[in-house]
Amino acid sequence: MELGLQFGYGMMDHSRSLVRQWGGGTVILSPRDLSERQLLRLAGEVKQVDNGEVIVDPQFYLPHADHERLVAHKYWPQNYETGVFWTSARLEEMLEQLLNLNMEIGASAVVLPGLLAQDINQEWLFIQEAIIEKANELIEGEKIITLALSADSLRSQDNVSELIEAAEEWPANGYYLVLEHPRGQYLVDDPNWLASVLDLVASLKLRGRKVILGYCNQQMLIAACAKADAIASGTWMNVRSFPPDKFRMTYDEEIKQRATWYYCPRGLSEYKIPFLDIAYRQRVLSLMAPEAPLDDNLVSHLFGQVQPSTVGLSEQSAFRHYLQMLMQQATMLVADSFDETVERYENMLSSAEDLLGHLSRVGVRGQHRDFGEFVDVNRAALEVLKTTHGPMLRRRWAEI
Repeated sequence: MELGLQFGYGMMDHSRSLVRQWGGGTVILSPRDLSERQLLRLAGEVKQVDNGEVIVDPQFYLPHADHERLVAHKYWPQNYETGVFWTSARLEEMLEQLLNLNMEIGASAVVLPGLLAQDINQEWLFIQEAIIEKANELIEGEKIITLALSADSLRSQDNVSELIEAAEEWPANGYYLVLEHPRGQYLVDDPNWLASVLDLVASLKLRGRKVILGYCNQQMLIAACAKADAIASGTWMNVRSFPPDKFRMTYDEEIKQRATWYYCPRGLSEYKIPFLDIAYRQRVLSLMAPEAPLDDNLVSHLFGQVQPSTVGLSEQSAFRHYLQMLMQQATMLVADSFDETVERYENMLSSAEDLLGHLSRVGVRGQHRDFGEFVDVNRAALEVLKTTHGPMLRRRWAEI
């Protein structure tokens, strides 16, 4: 499973540098955060790297969005009217403008726009099908269908089953899943929601489609067990989870509340520097260092013989470290068989649980980014995947 870079605020240099460092990779470009000129420039720089690729997320989740940079793009329709738009020439105009943008930047595939589904009902399915039908008339080459789903729409098993049944008939090379977290959580505590995500990924993969999960954090490493092709993540929380309000001007940017977090890959958790100081005082800091082969030298100075806060961790290093670790973990998880992949992930959860229990007992906690309370959530979702899709994934693992 690959890690894509979900573009967000301040990610231009991270995108260029990490794609070079990794010898390739895909950057999912954000019209909300980049002007057309910036899209073209960054795409050109990424594509200069061997195996560097870009795709554009149209971000048409909320047609009445009013974010200044987003609605300034040529493809964004003016005076959108619900219902009328999808049966008029204006849909074709939007898709033509999107196609032009994709061609200009040299995108490896065209990501089709998709509305955020508050409910997977006939109206939403009609809009999805209108987009796909018109796109097939206009666009040759690889097309990726956006499935943007609210937290409530994923809680209903009937809803998910209806979507899977409809999607089976849609002509597409792949799917880009954008999934709202329940109650705006960063790490999700609802095992039923996570089980539905894995059900959707596995079902689409078993139908021979490529699946990319956007706006992910470390909790979504579990998608490797459903044979997802890629998860995508970025710097700030609003590109590691999906808050729909970020496409409105009134959205309160997280960057106004800057904090630097260290990602402990073995614990699947993130910590503010003061808690690393506690670990230093409690003589457990070395347990939090990246283990071989998960080592990027970006954070090695934190684990010397001095208190971490005295040497500090820059925001840039913290973000690069997080993405580097997540990329390595995602790559290492997928094995030659379903059972071996599941075993690797279960071992990852057990290792995290053991470490986090020890750290918690001596006062080292990751607050709302501590994975300790979410280990069982992921275990429960994985058991559902094994029951519902395990036999088919086991038989067809090598071909999907």
